[in-house]
Amino acid sequence: MIRDRARFDDFIAEVRSFVRDVAIPAEDRVEADDRIPEEIVAQMRQRGYFGWSIPEAYGGAGLTTEELALANIALSQCSVAFRARVGINTGIGSESLVQDGTEAQKQAYLPRLASGELTGALALTEPEAGSDAGSLTTVAEPDGKGNYRINGHKRYITLAPIADLFTVFARTSRGAQNVDAISAFLIGRGTPGLTTSASTPKMGQEGAPIGEVFLEDCVVSETAIIGGKVNGGFRTMMKTLNKQRINLAALSLGPAIRMLDEAVEYALQRKQFGKPIAEHQLIQAMLADCKVEIEAARALILQTARKRDAGEDVTMDVSICKYFATEVCGRVADKVVQIFGGQGWVKERCIERFYRDVRPFRIYEGTSQIHQLNIARLMLRGAKSK
Repeated sequence: MIRDRARFDDFIAEVRSFVRDVAIPAEDRVEADDRIPEEIVAQMRQRGYFGWSIPEAYGGAGLTTEELALANIALSQCSVAFRARVGINTGIGSESLVQDGTEAQKQAYLPRLASGELTGALALTEPEAGSDAGSLTTVAEPDGKGNYRINGHKRYITLAPIADLFTVFARTSRGAQNVDAISAFLIGRGTPGLTTSASTPKMGQEGAPIGEVFLEDCVVSETAIIGGKVNGGFRTMMKTLNKQRINLAALSLGPAIRMLDEAVEYALQRKQFGKPIAEHQLIQAMLADCKVEIEAARALILQTARKRDAGEDVTMDVSICKYFATEVCGRVADKVVQIFGGQGWVKERCIERFYRDVRPFRIYEGTSQIHQLNIARLMLRGAKSK
């Protein structure tokens, strides 16, 4: 749902201007330094990018699901690091609070997340628990005095080295091994017992650090439990991921659009056998395949976003969205490298960077295989209930 078309068009034009004039010229610098320059982060704060999905009552823009998807498509047509820097606050770093936080928790944190004063992070994945969230071993034990003592180890947490506020998922029922025994805690950096690693070396996405979170006798008040509900963390997590998977699908589409634009421009300039390679039919076929898949993904994303805005159940839709759009992005990246040939392999062009940067899209927030299983399970459940 788009609430005010003229106003929203102006908003998207401003985002595209930022991508074109600020972000893209800084891409090489961000990769070389493995950080976004603070002056650009300050610009993103000033422009309100950290608060896109946070309700207006708490200082955010309160974008609808469709508006947020379109904004994410626009912003992600530059180095993945830029959207990651703000995207955690507009996604998994704040959504648990938006969905299930108490009013006191929302008042305490959402305005600061919306302004970019705080950077959020969602700490779920562990060395032995990724797709299988029920295998979490991080434990939060009550001390009988209104506090919980948390011990555990999280890894591959986006923005962990620089985050200020962590949504930490921990087991709160001793001996229980199911998802109903998980609670979500809000823990600020500086809390005794919580430490983070340096940035974990990785294949790509320089400027968007991931790292580990260590919890060693980390004591927090019971008021840190999101919503004040013990053992309600898994439900909170699923609500968060249901929306974020639409966001991630949109964030996967932007790089695909950028790569195809670059490929079209290159194909018109690059000559082989006496003419631009754009005139060779096999190049045209790859360009056409990319365009068709991008437009199919765009239609699917926006359809799913509108259904969510209308209050419909999109549990299966978001898995379809995330699965299809991230796979499309991977296929586009592969074809575009092929179109560029040697220029797609070397670091002289942005294509090599995008090829590495988009690979994790098919892994995090549910691997493609997990989403295939989700889709099939929901299909079969629906068929059995008829």
